[in-house]
Amino acid sequence: MNFVQMNLIWIIVALIVVWIVFAYNSLIRTRNRVKEAWSDIEVQLKRRYDLIPNLIETVKGYAAHEKNVFEDVTQARTQAMGAQTKDEKAGAENQLSSTLKSLFAVAENYPDLKANQNFLALQEELSDTENKIQAARRFYNGMVMDLNNRIQVFPTNLMASAFGFKQEEFFQTENDAERNPVQVKF
Repeated sequence: MNFVQMNLIWIIVALIVVWIVFAYNSLIRTRNRVKEAWSDIEVQLKRRYDLIPNLIETVKGYAAHEKNVFEDVTQARTQAMGAQTKDEKAGAENQLSSTLKSLFAVAENYPDLKANQNFLALQEELSDTENKIQAARRFYNGMVMDLNNRIQVFPTNLMASAFGFKQEEFFQTENDAERNPVQVKF
């Protein structure tokens, strides 16, 4: 082997090593963005959980005999807060959204409640939170798509499988009826 061939081999080896480092670091960055996006969802969900007791108390003052609705919302909130996996979280959030719709349906029957400033402020805050949750879900799902693409596309898939990178699941609602945010306008 002559000097030129030896240098060419070293250049090829160096390029392969650089590509491996680049691909690995790219996978790490994308996986970390997925984790960050999931954290954003959890922050917004916590904000929603914190608003619900105040909302229930405000509505209770006007609709005290609607006990079942309050219990359902409270139970759904507790289940959502206790969900561990992303699938459990998605299911619990779907249930919570459904019970919140019931709460707002009850509130429509009380004109004095709809005019209450505290209720209106909570309604606005919850609407804002729902929009933020929806945006966080879109961002998370976009990051998951990026990660999954990197894991599946050749030649990065070779690196991903060699280093144990796994695909992530999208955070989705269960059906089309629940793809819309909770409507809180009166």
